[in-house]
Amino acid sequence: MARGYRPRGSGLLGGIPLVAVLVVLAAALVVSSLAAVGLGPVSIPPGEVTSIVGAHLAGGGAPGPFDFIVWNLRVPRVLQGVFVGAGLAVAGLLTQAMVRNPLGEPFVLGLTSGAGVGAVLVLTTFGVGVAGLLTLPLAAFGGAVVTALVVFGISRTAGRIQAGRMVMSGIAVGQLLAGVISFLLLRTKDVDAQQQILFWILGSLAGAQWPLALTCAAVVLVLVVLAAAGAGRLNLLVLGDDGAAALGLDAARARAMLLVVVTLLTGTVVAVSGSIGFIGLIVPNLTRLLVGADHRRALPVTALLGALVIVWSDTAARLLLAPTELPIGILTAAVGVPLFLVVLRRSAAGTVGLS
Repeated sequence: MARGYRPRGSGLLGGIPLVAVLVVLAAALVVSSLAAVGLGPVSIPPGEVTSIVGAHLAGGGAPGPFDFIVWNLRVPRVLQGVFVGAGLAVAGLLTQAMVRNPLGEPFVLGLTSGAGVGAVLVLTTFGVGVAGLLTLPLAAFGGAVVTALVVFGISRTAGRIQAGRMVMSGIAVGQLLAGVISFLLLRTKDVDAQQQILFWILGSLAGAQWPLALTCAAVVLVLVVLAAAGAGRLNLLVLGDDGAAALGLDAARARAMLLVVVTLLTGTVVAVSGSIGFIGLIVPNLTRLLVGADHRRALPVTALLGALVIVWSDTAARLLLAPTELPIGILTAAVGVPLFLVVLRRSAAGTVGLS
């Protein structure tokens, strides 16, 4: 019975085969990534970018004035942006299925604030010098995991996780942790730490390096594949506990597993990029508008759309006030807030749904 269930609504692109949609989006992502590598305070021709990247992928090098800029600075940054965007968008889609609300995202569960407390605690306690390549990401990841355990414990009643209770506990815990971040920021006298905290809170890919980019890519890729393998169950989960149980799904157990995946995705992404808002909220809703509510179609499209949004947002952040760089969160908030209000209005009118 579970395999026979199809959510209502096919979206604007519902008549187009999923493979065709994914091929177009993947091609757009490749072209966008190459263009993003070439754009910046130092503009590099597309042919030069392709030549340098191709030479390094072939196992050699490409000696020249642009080699270091392309391969050591911009390629890892764009690569990290691709998987940060995909991870945030998919985490938002999973959260919305978990809490059965199109306005859900990891921020609602307090996971982003938890990661923020971990990172800010390291910066304010030990300083920027100690918060090196792994210390800051590990602290942020640990903060997200601890927050998830707290939210899990609060929302668990009689052995079951209730979606409504999870949302309320996540919001409460998130607000508390946001206050903790503000307190830590006000307490520190380290100007460098304050500046890095500000950029980290608003999100930035400026610190991208090959080890972090590859680690982020590997973790996000594995988690997205796992989520895609269980996309059919997400269709049942949005029916509610009774509806899911009637089709053979243990909703409480599925919700607990989703919380683990969302926590790992959020912790990994926030650890390397900081808090980039609204991607997990807007992209899944845009995906449902385009391809419908069936998570088997929506999940891979969401990942590619999220990657595209972050790649171009980061490019704009580097170019708008060059050579000064804007935090990505400023741009995503400027676009995300109006879209959020539209989604909120449509949700209140009953025109946005998950099934």
